[in-house]
Amino acid sequence: MTFVGVEAGGTKIVCGAGTGPHDLVDVTTFPTTTPEETTGRISEYVRAHAGGLHAIGVASFGPVDLRPSSATYGFITSTPKPGWNSTDLLGPLRATADVPIGFDTDVNGAALAEARWGAAAQVNSCVYVTVGTGIGGGGYIGGALLHGLLHPEMGHLPVRRQADDDYGGICPYHGACLEGMAAGPAIAARWGSLAQDLTGERLRRAVAVEAGYLAQMAAAMTYLLSPARLIFGGGVLHLEGLLDALRARTTDELNGYIDVPEITDHIDRYIVRPGLGDDAGLLGAIALAADAMS
Repeated sequence: MTFVGVEAGGTKIVCGAGTGPHDLVDVTTFPTTTPEETTGRISEYVRAHAGGLHAIGVASFGPVDLRPSSATYGFITSTPKPGWNSTDLLGPLRATADVPIGFDTDVNGAALAEARWGAAAQVNSCVYVTVGTGIGGGGYIGGALLHGLLHPEMGHLPVRRQADDDYGGICPYHGACLEGMAAGPAIAARWGSLAQDLTGERLRRAVAVEAGYLAQMAAAMTYLLSPARLIFGGGVLHLEGLLDALRARTTDELNGYIDVPEITDHIDRYIVRPGLGDDAGLLGAIALAADAMS
């Protein structure tokens, strides 16, 4: 049995074949360019693995239309990524291979993979957050991914401005929402250099500001969804000291109100890195493919 997984990110596409973390092969990465070129390269990858292919899974940046009854099911909708508004992502794949296709957001896919094989495999619920080019969150609660009118858009939560932070925000829709204040491009615009290039006092200050915004999200998810684990991934989380600062600021945000030992005594087990590392999104797509067959 073979599944093809497609992690469609705003910056890059990652494709792989297999059934899970133990047999993931032929992992291929290429940049997200125009919709035509990008979907064409994805279709080429699928064609190369057509022999024995049983299902495809797509975990995509969004927003996306997840309503099977909708005329735009499988489309990327009102994305801030230039040129990708109203892009049919699944149509070219349907034309390439007549197999079931599982489709969800990249972060919902990652949450599913972490629940199945990763950092949340021993608990019953989790929220997965990625902080990179954008900020997104997916939820796996009560044995199912969170869906509703659309899908969770945790990255666009309103946030309180941090002290001494006068940056206006980069989100074209909301300005100073969480993504607008704390995604990778916001860090670069605020500090004049990429996150990974920050050092010394500028790094210390950037980590403090970033942790303050992300902690507001962590507290909100704790209050709203009560997950057993919060998983933070994405390139920005590689900033030195950020994960520890996020844990400390989340404790401050909650201020003792959620009085359970998993938080009060073991915050390092509550807010964690992805157990699947950088493969969480791709393995989420593989998991979506497997579930599309059921």
